[in-house]
Amino acid sequence: MKRFTTVLVLALIATAFAAPLFANGGSEDAGKQIVGIAMPTQSSQRWIQDGGYMKEELEKRGYAVDLQYAEDNIDAQVAQIENMIVKGANALVIAAIDGAALFNVLEQAAENDVKIISYDRLIINSPHVSYYATFDNFGVGVLQGGYIVDALDLESGAGPFNVELFAGSPDDTNAYYFFDGAMSKLQPFIDSGQVVVPSGQVEFDKVATLRWDGAVAQQRMDNLLAAYYTDKDVDAVLSPYDGLSIGILSALKSVGYGSAKEIPVVTGQDAEIPSMKSILAGEQASTVFKDTRVLAKRASDMVDAVLQGVEPEINDTTTYDNGTGIIPSFLEIPVSVDETNWEEALIDSGYYTKDQLGM
Repeated sequence: MKRFTTVLVLALIATAFAAPLFANGGSEDAGKQIVGIAMPTQSSQRWIQDGGYMKEELEKRGYAVDLQYAEDNIDAQVAQIENMIVKGANALVIAAIDGAALFNVLEQAAENDVKIISYDRLIINSPHVSYYATFDNFGVGVLQGGYIVDALDLESGAGPFNVELFAGSPDDTNAYYFFDGAMSKLQPFIDSGQVVVPSGQVEFDKVATLRWDGAVAQQRMDNLLAAYYTDKDVDAVLSPYDGLSIGILSALKSVGYGSAKEIPVVTGQDAEIPSMKSILAGEQASTVFKDTRVLAKRASDMVDAVLQGVEPEINDTTTYDNGTGIIPSFLEIPVSVDETNWEEALIDSGYYTKDQLGM
């Protein structure tokens, strides 16, 4: 037994030292600079695409890439980032699950001279974030709220209309920008009485959806319909993300919308395939398309720059204060997509094929 135990221990030690330097690499990557990519989850199509596009882009540029998904588990993401640092990452691109939960691990990164790029979701309360690559998140909300304004013809004085509001996850800094952008368009019509929110739930903390969970959104919509819509109809729902939109639509259809009653205007974001199919079927009204290929390239440009010791291109130095100061940012431009322009935005650009959308 003693000999067996000794052999086993030696085997484990040998295995540990023989392991590749990073999770997605091999001996052919020896000597390359390493970039760790920490993505929040594979449960959303867009994060799979973000990670995949960025890994491909960085590998084309000669980097070794360690791509990890934490499945919306904060502790798991912290552990993954710690592991990337231990394995010698030169730079980290992080789409945080909780933007406030990474302070300690980023201190560790700074001690090891690891450069940090915040990706799409702003990391807060850390002085070690070098740059931020994202879309115009306030602008995303403006597109969503503006779509409802146009669809209900509110500028002409039409109304009143019954509208319910949904927001994203309170631990995601982007959720606040999306909501504020949408409310910049809707609030004037709420104030005028053209938009009525029968539930009275108009503040972010009342309408937020933890972890962007579609099932939670569906349950909340079920509850709203039962409590406030027994004698009235919903005219529109502000939804900040396609995964929530699908849940909201399921709740609406379960009480006759789309058959006995006209389906409300429901917004969304990310142009995910289920929502694009829903738009083409005349259910979800719109989504906001954020081309992840563009953002992945932007983040890769930033990585290139910081590892070469030069300043990357930025276009915003005023918007994103993470609690320790303004983070230099590049904001890419989102696009509103509906049944009128989906083909130009998504097919002609090569983002999807018609087969992927069931066409």
